[in-house]
Amino acid sequence: MKKISIIVPFMNEEPNIKSLTENLAKYCLVHLSCTYEVLFVDDGSTDNSYRVLAEASHLGYSYKLIKLAKNFGAHAALRAGVLNATGDYITFVYADLQDPLELIDRLFVLNENGASIAWAARNNPPTGVVEKMFSKAYANLMKAFVNKNYPSKGFDVVMFNKNVQTELNNNVESNSSIFLQILNLGFKQEFIDYEKKQRQEGKSKWTIAKKVKLLIDSFVAFSFAPIRFVSIIGILMFVIGLVLTTYIICRKLIYNDLVSGWAGLSTILFLGFGITNISLGIIAEYLWRTLDASRKRPVFIIEEIIEVDSENSH
Repeated sequence: MKKISIIVPFMNEEPNIKSLTENLAKYCLVHLSCTYEVLFVDDGSTDNSYRVLAEASHLGYSYKLIKLAKNFGAHAALRAGVLNATGDYITFVYADLQDPLELIDRLFVLNENGASIAWAARNNPPTGVVEKMFSKAYANLMKAFVNKNYPSKGFDVVMFNKNVQTELNNNVESNSSIFLQILNLGFKQEFIDYEKKQRQEGKSKWTIAKKVKLLIDSFVAFSFAPIRFVSIIGILMFVIGLVLTTYIICRKLIYNDLVSGWAGLSTILFLGFGITNISLGIIAEYLWRTLDASRKRPVFIIEEIIEVDSENSH
């Protein structure tokens, strides 16, 4: 009988814990074709989520409570779960249960039929104007510059086998996207569609600042497009400057009617220095990440692990 490891990262999800454990129990007690291991990864919660989980009833599955030393980010929490998973297949579930647990069945079938990686891509876009705009822009950029197979409406759920787990554990990347890393591994991949539900309790921790960081991390970690963009801008500015200089010299020699002015000079200076600073900022992002990787600081630190083999697991 195959074993599935379900990784649940969470931070300050106390209102959702009861519903989460109840739904996991219902699912695991009904679906007897596999055994289940659930890894709850606490990404630096400041509420009672960890304590409530430790005291909750866990039926139908064995489980591990993994407490990180601080908030390292959702992707680092997922990596901590992957490192400690022991199943034949590994998948991600989130504490707000916006992604139906029935996806596990559908993804499992794809894995059993030969796919090393099975993705669940959203059919419906996120709610909210800002979320929709960011999601669409991010997906288009990833599709154009990182991987053409990136779904147009994004994904949050994946199931993969132990070969993929080994690669992830051997290459734990900081300031990176675990989803793009999996997508770029090259193993056989399959996709299904699903409808993402609305959050019922609590507030999303997916802030604008975290979205912007993910966008920067995704580009710097998986694409040379920003560096190429800097090179192209530099060439264009050089060509424009060369043409403008030639025009000014010719105009001066032929007509001698050009009047010098501070407005034009200031515009050129602001434009030039602005482009230069943007270019230096992009290059600095790459240099900082190179320095950060060379330090070999841990992507996450596990403070505590509680492991329980449930008597009601199968």
